[in-house]
Amino acid sequence: MLVQQILGSKSQQGVFTVKPTITVMEAAKIQADKKIGTVMVSTDGEHPEGILSERDIVRHLAKSGPSVLDLPVSELMTANLVTCAKGDRTDEVMQKMTDGRFRHMPVLEDGKLIGVISLGDAVKAQLSHVAMEKEALEGMIMGQ
Repeated sequence: MLVQQILGSKSQQGVFTVKPTITVMEAAKIQADKKIGTVMVSTDGEHPEGILSERDIVRHLAKSGPSVLDLPVSELMTANLVTCAKGDRTDEVMQKMTDGRFRHMPVLEDGKLIGVISLGDAVKAQLSHVAMEKEALEGMIMGQ
């Protein structure tokens, strides 16, 4: 299964990007309002500069207190992005996320952000794929 299949099955709400200068509090409000776990950080909305997750915010809150909410997201975001392309296999993407201990991965095409997939998206796609294979094998066994 490929990343493009996951992107095709996701809702068409798009990728939420924020500018690196907005506060962490503003980014957290966007995450809460949109019920999303991460926002991409991008000055132009197309080229990712970083990613900010709920985990990033919680870690910094625990370490430094509520003053982090007034900082720009550029100070908390993960800038060294691990990305994938729509032609990548989901099992490879899942392995990268597992090895890197993160749950969201930007999808790029020609350096531009075209989507974000979560570990949950990848697991759901893999389970669906396995279920289809099971049905096909059962059909073959039963002579259908």
